[in-house]
Amino acid sequence: MPPTRPCRPCRIVLLAYQDMNLLDLTGPLQAFASAARRHSAGGPALYETIVASAAGGLVASSSGLAVMTVPLASLEGVAIDTVLVPGGCAGDAYFAAPPLVDWISRRAPQVRRLASVCTGAFMLAATGLLDGRRTATHWEWVERLQRLHPKVQVDGDKIYVRDGQIWSSAGVSAGIDLALALIEEDYGHRVAIETARQMVVFMKRSGGQSQFSAPLSAQAREGGRFAELHAWMAANLNGDLRVERLAEQAGMGARTFARAYVAQTGSTPAAMVETMRLEAARRALEDSALPLKAIAAATGHGSEQNLRRVFLRRLGTSPGDYRKRFSAASIPTPSSGA
Repeated sequence: MPPTRPCRPCRIVLLAYQDMNLLDLTGPLQAFASAARRHSAGGPALYETIVASAAGGLVASSSGLAVMTVPLASLEGVAIDTVLVPGGCAGDAYFAAPPLVDWISRRAPQVRRLASVCTGAFMLAATGLLDGRRTATHWEWVERLQRLHPKVQVDGDKIYVRDGQIWSSAGVSAGIDLALALIEEDYGHRVAIETARQMVVFMKRSGGQSQFSAPLSAQAREGGRFAELHAWMAANLNGDLRVERLAEQAGMGARTFARAYVAQTGSTPAAMVETMRLEAARRALEDSALPLKAIAAATGHGSEQNLRRVFLRRLGTSPGDYRKRFSAASIPTPSSGA
């Protein structure tokens, strides 16, 4: 049976293969290494990381840079806490190397967690372990993964997804978000957020957040027709953003604008306004120590009560609890170097 809580140190095996995406591998690797370096002084290490491949030796990434690895055979009988599979491939079709698929299938019952970054989900799906489970992957690969593995529930929107012992993330830099979430599960929020600060990234994107900002998502769907309007909306969130005002800004009649907007973006103007205001409030909670009343006013919610109501309805949490979980502002800056 896999362990129910992390051993110390947690042994993380990151699988390498030809044409993997370098940041998919090195982003999480650096997060685990930074956590271990910062929090292991004077005591047992938090993490032990091993980069392994089917045959060992140098493995070339898609960028051309090679990574030194140990052979999987050297891990026989070695206890492993977590296996992480990066994404990446040379062309438009992902090839799941049979030796890696077989090794994952064999070792999965013995590990506490499996994780994938980007198209690494294809590797896990090839083992059958994702059948009936939710998984995340890069938005460009969602349809291909779903078509190739119809039993997998592919979520192309989320930054990362957890389904039982299996974690998966969107592409490239989302692997860092995933690693920080794993660190938080292992050793708590403070260790994770201080690791994020050490890496000069913000621990701000939860698994429930989208791979896109609200305006970018709309722009991707509607080809940019309302891009200028979205930019104006983002700059005037605390102003009048009723349909009539938006239509005026777009140079259209209110009814024509409302129909065209829904047809192009798949969202009503009011829903987009709420999403953009919510997104701005989340950033303010994450990046500042401003009181909730000020954030509500600045982001167009009007009152703290309205802000709370939107957070509970859309995110299932209060603004205060959201800040506690995702804000870096409350963590004191270290007085010494790394």
